[in-house]
Amino acid sequence: MEYGEEIDIVIVGGGICGLATALALHRKGIKSLVLERSETLRATGAAIGVLPNGWRALDQLGVASKLRHTALPLQRQRDIWLYRNKEETIKPQSEESRCLQRSDLVTALAEGLPHGTIRFGCQVLSIQPDPLTSYPLIQLHNGSVIKAKILIGCDGAHSVVADFLGLKPPKLFVLWAVRGLTCYPNGHGLPTEFTRLRGENLMIGRIPIDDKLVHWFVADQGYPPDSNISKDPEFIREFTVESIKAFPEEMLDMVRRSDPEKLTLTHIRYRAPWDILLGKFRKGTVTVAGDAMHVMGPFLGQGGSAALEDAVVLGRCLAQKLHQFDISAEGRQMRIIQNVIGEAIDQFVKERRMRLLKLSLQTYLLGSLRQSSSSLAKFATMALMMILFRDPNAHTQYYCGDL
Repeated sequence: MEYGEEIDIVIVGGGICGLATALALHRKGIKSLVLERSETLRATGAAIGVLPNGWRALDQLGVASKLRHTALPLQRQRDIWLYRNKEETIKPQSEESRCLQRSDLVTALAEGLPHGTIRFGCQVLSIQPDPLTSYPLIQLHNGSVIKAKILIGCDGAHSVVADFLGLKPPKLFVLWAVRGLTCYPNGHGLPTEFTRLRGENLMIGRIPIDDKLVHWFVADQGYPPDSNISKDPEFIREFTVESIKAFPEEMLDMVRRSDPEKLTLTHIRYRAPWDILLGKFRKGTVTVAGDAMHVMGPFLGQGGSAALEDAVVLGRCLAQKLHQFDISAEGRQMRIIQNVIGEAIDQFVKERRMRLLKLSLQTYLLGSLRQSSSSLAKFATMALMMILFRDPNAHTQYYCGDL
């Protein structure tokens, strides 16, 4: 395969993780190119919860201050079991948690990058190693080929880069989720809290973003409808309203008034904890981050924050090694550079593996608990979680370190 362009660092995917990784490298004085298949900035989905560990990463990326002005800090979490007539409020958050519009987060990350860092309309079809140098050759849908010294896959759960690494595909929970945004022009008047209303199987979550905008989700057991119709906003709205018809009228009204362009219906996917533990996340100078590495269920709200952590750690590990060498070296020196890059990626994987294993195991158990219909299985899962995770919120206390 002949290539027409050679670039030091290529990042596949211009979502949250890809842009955050490019920004981390930029802040360390390292150039990269982001290949994004969409024609404009991509902000798939409505909103994203960012927990304290995620805000620590955003501080390191230099965009936290700007984003704090776009969302209210959440004061507490309230769970209501409608079928038990029970309510529980978790004490006010001592650390920062907010819900951001995905578009605000993606825009803030992109605005921190030099002009030309993101190349739109670039869909990656395949990756092959160059037979002469072993560097990855990236074939795009338009027929062009890019040779990269370092390739980072931030291309989501259906990652082409993860396929190149030989990672096992993500698995599916028997659970679906709808997510949306609802704007109340005159203000919603809701408390700044994360509220979850639980039926016997179905759950509704509601999180204010600002004084007028609310993010919500609905999750239930089962398989989502056929993919051909599950992308139709009107179908998603009608399907959701029908699913929650036994819930309070204010929740039905919230769904009816939602922005159709922000509605998504998805089958919940995850990378199994044992695949995180045993997976080979490097091949030569190629690696993955974000959902391509560790897609997880939404049960901890850590998917986005973990991706931001990935970006900071990967940027730091690469910068520590690359500042010592000229990455454009050829010949014998090139093999030395490849080894150095491999060492940097190995350090990244080493730092992230156990952190991600804990997150994936906790989300896997929570997902298993949600989809199980057996009382005995639920009891056994809850007992195991109590043993393994004595403090269920310890995952928010993590700090990925300085960039």
